[in-house]
Amino acid sequence: MTTFSPVTRARAPRRDAAENRAALLDSARALLNTDLDTSLEAIAAGAGLSRRAVYGHFATRDELIAELQARGSQRVTDALAHISHPDSRVAIALIGARLWSEVESVRVLAQLAVRGPQRMAFAATLEPVRQRLREIVERGIASGELRADIEPDTLARLIEGAALSVLDEAVRSDLSTSEGHRLVMLTGLGVAGLSAHEAAAVIAGNPELLLLEHTS
Repeated sequence: MTTFSPVTRARAPRRDAAENRAALLDSARALLNTDLDTSLEAIAAGAGLSRRAVYGHFATRDELIAELQARGSQRVTDALAHISHPDSRVAIALIGARLWSEVESVRVLAQLAVRGPQRMAFAATLEPVRQRLREIVERGIASGELRADIEPDTLARLIEGAALSVLDEAVRSDLSTSEGHRLVMLTGLGVAGLSAHEAAAVIAGNPELLLLEHTS
């Protein structure tokens, strides 16, 4: 007697949990950067998942956003960790330009990270970058490259604030990528004590800054 094997129907491969989580984060990053009120249903749909599936990864919408911000701050920290230049003015411009290149495409989420309820956690993650900036400022003051009428820790915080003010303006007025790079360098150098002419000369005279300005 002849027997027949049951027909096996081909099934579409299922994404594993890590892929689903990554898809949710990618969807949230894109949608929340356009509309911070985007619902979990929309985020799930953007990832090709149901709302119910979201809760297998994130208990709340806030938890999802917190992970996005944590990953973003770590990416920024990694990108800025090894910036070094013998001229403190160029180093400050490099930090500003690299920061902009990391956050420009997610500027709304980045603004939420530095101004929103998770700002303390975000700031703690970026502390190594802040320490590096303070060291650069101290060196620049000692060498006469930067203004000496403001205490180094305060000046470093003011330079950081200048970069954040450019991010705020980018969200308000939809700055272009190249304009954001230009402004983040000019404002940081201006706070550090350079005139508009001096800051422009630093940017124009250092190809690594021009590359960041035009290609990021």
